[in-house]
Amino acid sequence: MKIFSAAQIREADAFTIAHEPISSVLLMERAAGKCAAWLEDHFSPSHPFYIFCGKGNNGGDGLVIARLLLNHGYTVHTGIVQRSAKASADHQHQLQLLQQQYPAGIYNIGDVSDFPVLPGNAVIVDAIFGTGMSRPIEGWVAGLVHHINDQYTQHTIVAIDMPSGLIADESHPGATVVQAHHTLSFEFYKLAFLLPENAACTGEVHILPIGLHPDYITKTPARYHLSDKDIMQTIYRPRQPFAHKGTYGHALIIAGSYGKMGAAVLSAKACLRAGVGLLTCHIPQSGIQIMQISEPCAMCITDEDPHYNTHFHHDIQTATYKTIGIGPGLGTQTGTAKSLELLLNSWQRPMVIDADALNLLSVYPFLLEKVPAGSILTPHPKEFERLFGPSANDVARLELLSKQAVRLQIYIILKGRYTAMACPDGAVYFNNTGNPGMATGGSGDVLTGILTGLLAQDYSPKATVLLGVWLHGYAGDLAASHLSPEAMTAADIIHWLGMAFREGI
Repeated sequence: MKIFSAAQIREADAFTIAHEPISSVLLMERAAGKCAAWLEDHFSPSHPFYIFCGKGNNGGDGLVIARLLLNHGYTVHTGIVQRSAKASADHQHQLQLLQQQYPAGIYNIGDVSDFPVLPGNAVIVDAIFGTGMSRPIEGWVAGLVHHINDQYTQHTIVAIDMPSGLIADESHPGATVVQAHHTLSFEFYKLAFLLPENAACTGEVHILPIGLHPDYITKTPARYHLSDKDIMQTIYRPRQPFAHKGTYGHALIIAGSYGKMGAAVLSAKACLRAGVGLLTCHIPQSGIQIMQISEPCAMCITDEDPHYNTHFHHDIQTATYKTIGIGPGLGTQTGTAKSLELLLNSWQRPMVIDADALNLLSVYPFLLEKVPAGSILTPHPKEFERLFGPSANDVARLELLSKQAVRLQIYIILKGRYTAMACPDGAVYFNNTGNPGMATGGSGDVLTGILTGLLAQDYSPKATVLLGVWLHGYAGDLAASHLSPEAMTAADIIHWLGMAFREGI
């Protein structure tokens, strides 16, 4: 799914109006009708509705919702927020219809003191400002937003299109924004919905299709994308009947140190479960029994050092490895850093770099320039900051993420709720699988194993990134649904990976 800017969304509306063709009023009726249907599906007429409408088209949506709910027997109180004297033409049209059919229950809000007293089971609908919002809310309207937010624990707040005060394409930490339990948005995710700093404002996001013209959607390029099942189905390659283990590649995972062999085991298990044909693990001597008992399907090479990996570059040029995954539980010893430099000097194909290998790149930044083109880095936010420096806000961090992926010609996976995946061509994809139960030790090690296994099977680096992150999150969702987010561990992600292949693609 493409993620369009606010300007592109306005263009999509205009294109649909011109080419369907359909009037702007009827397009508003269509969009608001989807919202009203959603509200009726989730709330019975026993819930009184308090709809706060601005004087633009977002407010027009709110007026249509009010009329449709009233048509179906709901109690609706409609407040018109008098922020400006002028209203949009479609807003005026919808207000006239509402006044003609249901003149009672419409009132003006010109100050915070006009906010009504709400009964205990009320539903608040925020239709004050939509995607067209371009500057922070100020003045008494900001006070009104704070007053709405004060109702959060007692009433359900539903935002139409966007929570008022949230700007679709920008980042304003600390701005005055309605805090919604649910956001009903149209056709596309907005970039703002995918940023961690906005999580408290958007609540659960529901994307409602409203029939925007497919020609505009297909032909208009977008910088940001949301990974979905349709994309995965174009990437995934089913196994062939005459294949053998050599068909699916030989991977090398360099991982583990004394006390951190669990990270190496998790990566190895995930790599094998992702379908790699052969796997060799380079581990310290002290980890050999742990690895061979825990995962007998993996072959092992032991380092000269009993506790750390310090000599893992010895046969790279002559080995048959398709790719290398390095970092989980590796440690940051001086000998490990020197061996990483030698490895990067000799290995020229895409590889997967995670955890302590990333920490070494941040300590020795000249090594970052040696990372082969097409490689995949998997930092969490703190690792990303150590590598590339701090950012003022989430949008600035996305810009930095994309810039570094382009500069280094690599793929960077910035892990989080909507994991952001930056590509060498400047595109950024967001992943929408996964859940808070995956915020547990070892989850990243599992991702490294999955990515290494897919890359060894000759998936392109881009396909590896998109499919690997999707499967990792989907397996986590399956684990959470069966175990609860609280009870699941990283090992459960591996356990459900097979079902993720079967059901998630």
